[in-house]
Amino acid sequence: MKHPLFLDYGPIPGWVILLILFGVSGGFFLFQVQKATRLVLKGKPENRFDNWGTRIKEVATGWLGQKKVLKDRVAGGIHVLMFWGFLMLSTDMFDLATGNQFSQKVLPEMLRGPWNIVVETGYTIAFVGCVAALVRRVAFTPEKLKGKSQLEGNAILLLIMTITTTSFVVEAGETTISKTWEPIGWWVAVTIVPSASMVIAAYWAHMVAICVFLFLIPLSKHMHLVMAFPNVFFHDLRPMATMEPLARGEDGKAVMLDDLDLESFGAVNYTDFTWRDLIDGWACTSCARCQDVCPAYASGKALNPMEIIHDVRHYANDHSGTLLAGETPEEDIIARFGEDAIWACTTCHACVEACPIYIDHVPKLTDARRHLMMERMEFDEKVEDTVMPLMATIENLESDSNPYGLPSHERGDWAEGLDVKVAEPAEYIYFAGCAASFDERNKKVARDTISIMKEAGLDVGILGMQEGCSGDAARRAGNEYLFQMLAETNLATFEEIGVKKVVASCPHCFHTLGKEYKDYGGEDIEVMHHSQLINHLQKEGKLPEPKHDGTVTYHDPCYLGRIGGELDAPRDAIGGVDVEAERHGRDSFCCGAGGAQMWMEEHVDDGYDRVNIIRSKELAATGAETVAVGCPFCSTMVTDGLNAIGSEMEVKDVAELVWEQIKANDAKIEAKKAESAEA
Repeated sequence: MKHPLFLDYGPIPGWVILLILFGVSGGFFLFQVQKATRLVLKGKPENRFDNWGTRIKEVATGWLGQKKVLKDRVAGGIHVLMFWGFLMLSTDMFDLATGNQFSQKVLPEMLRGPWNIVVETGYTIAFVGCVAALVRRVAFTPEKLKGKSQLEGNAILLLIMTITTTSFVVEAGETTISKTWEPIGWWVAVTIVPSASMVIAAYWAHMVAICVFLFLIPLSKHMHLVMAFPNVFFHDLRPMATMEPLARGEDGKAVMLDDLDLESFGAVNYTDFTWRDLIDGWACTSCARCQDVCPAYASGKALNPMEIIHDVRHYANDHSGTLLAGETPEEDIIARFGEDAIWACTTCHACVEACPIYIDHVPKLTDARRHLMMERMEFDEKVEDTVMPLMATIENLESDSNPYGLPSHERGDWAEGLDVKVAEPAEYIYFAGCAASFDERNKKVARDTISIMKEAGLDVGILGMQEGCSGDAARRAGNEYLFQMLAETNLATFEEIGVKKVVASCPHCFHTLGKEYKDYGGEDIEVMHHSQLINHLQKEGKLPEPKHDGTVTYHDPCYLGRIGGELDAPRDAIGGVDVEAERHGRDSFCCGAGGAQMWMEEHVDDGYDRVNIIRSKELAATGAETVAVGCPFCSTMVTDGLNAIGSEMEVKDVAELVWEQIKANDAKIEAKKAESAEA
């Protein structure tokens, strides 16, 4: 039969009808895409055109390979079927829109068969994926979808199902159809034997469904079909959670405070974000994976990381006329986010880790904090009780270089009697950090770490009163100026003493010194977490083989595990873990102290638990006798959480467990010597 495109429908040829349909829907689609692009380009400039090899590789694995999507085997598998299916069938849409001119006149004859099987496979797996998704939504509705409108998602699924099923009917109506290369179309042809009118109806249903889909894409979450690719390609290649300096010079390094000349700080307006920050708003798939792993959201706070990303897009659309005219809307982006949401973030980056399309949620919140802390200096009543303790912490950091407000000359008192170098050149400098310097519980961790290093025969020293806070709390709280002042001071001390290798027990110091100080001149300093050094010494035979008594589980600190990428060293250092918490490794749940939350007051509504209580319940559920930790903040938060739920689990740092075994081993050796002497 004659192709439906080339039939006349009354006085109007089919191709004219299709031209009108695609002209309207395609024109609308292109208008909305260019509008979104113009809104994105209102962001500040940023160079994301570096390292093309790495970026192409990540697109191949992250966008095309869907590696993050597949972490959720069920929903991810369904999505992959639809995604790959659409990629495989996309050329057939063009072929049908041209009345098979592509396949018959452009495509070489030898490729038609293989092309047909690829296209048919695409239609098939896309259909299977849609059916599975629809059944999951309707019959097995996930908790995160309950109570929410599913009209948009279900409508899109039905459109895709229409596109896929009608393609087989149109295929069956072709004059020649191959059982080998088009098995489903052939089956429809011999089983259903569609009439000419059925084929014509299927063709136009197919085309109308595509046109409706084009209308809906820019108006819905499916705009990610356009924006996900650039979002992945231009993702941040720096180590996770590495924050931007106040300003960068031509050499790419941070501008030093003495040379700094800025009129404003942080992000208060939409245009204060970079263009790459803004793409996130249109790339979001609304999969809610970020929401599912967010500790603030789990504890009932105002923050939902998915909504923050939605806010970016909605704000831009609501104020598009003003923004595109180069003017500033009356409503600022902070008002859209909400201060209670901005201050709730623990900066654990679980949302960033979970996102399948590389959205950066956290920088939007920390940039907003910079403005609130450094420029506005006043807070909504609903967050005042939360934030005011932090202001006292900032004052302490400014006056005494520690959040406790204790005299800086007492900073090295914890090491009394350890016979360790103080403010002298040494192969390894142990950076105790504020917690181990001033908190009684964590002073023991520092002493045990030094004892282990000396046991291994290392040349080790500390900075004593010359050590200052790494600045993590100041930076995550939004006081970037104070952070940079602390960083420059510490780096000057490092240079004066000749520090090259630093060991830190605090993952926040480990991250800040090792990754963020590089922007300020610390690129030649090697920074290790104490668990990494201990495990290295064990492997070299300078320390006894690792082991522990009783049953042990391990809590991964966010800034060591997920952000720092170190999962094995702390586990190996204590001789392995007997039982893992349900959420562990890169998927570990935050203790609640990060993002300067350690120094804020946490408020939760009735029916919700504090973040550390949620985590402590998970750890207690393992049934282990001991929780091993590798972070002073985690130690405090988990201990408090376990006490609150009445658990008798002990909390011990990796260094404490290792030093216990070394002492126990030494005691056995001494006992054997005594026995030999008596004999």
